[in-house]
Amino acid sequence: MKSETEVREVTRAKLVADLKSVINDTEELLRATANQGGESLGAVRDRVAERVARAKADLTEIGEDAIARGKAAAQTADEYVHTHPWQAVGVAAAIGLIVGLLTQRR
Repeated sequence: MKSETEVREVTRAKLVADLKSVINDTEELLRATANQGGESLGAVRDRVAERVARAKADLTEIGEDAIARGKAAAQTADEYVHTHPWQAVGVAAAIGLIVGLLTQRR
């Protein structure tokens, strides 16, 4: 069973992938209609281009935030292992034992 954090991360990853897809499709549509005439179409194209640029910036910010949180988590884990080396060894051994037992049964 997945924890709430894992579900949230999977949902966020799917949202980011979907947003990238929408941005790419929108950019392709803007390129395809670039030579189409009409003042109102030009105004709509400009608004869409602006919103796509804003979405790209937001997507970049989300990615940078995720990287920063990942680095912070890695730093915290590294500090814990350096502060409590024997507990870290014990946890790793226990996980290894559990994985070994689970794979041996199959």
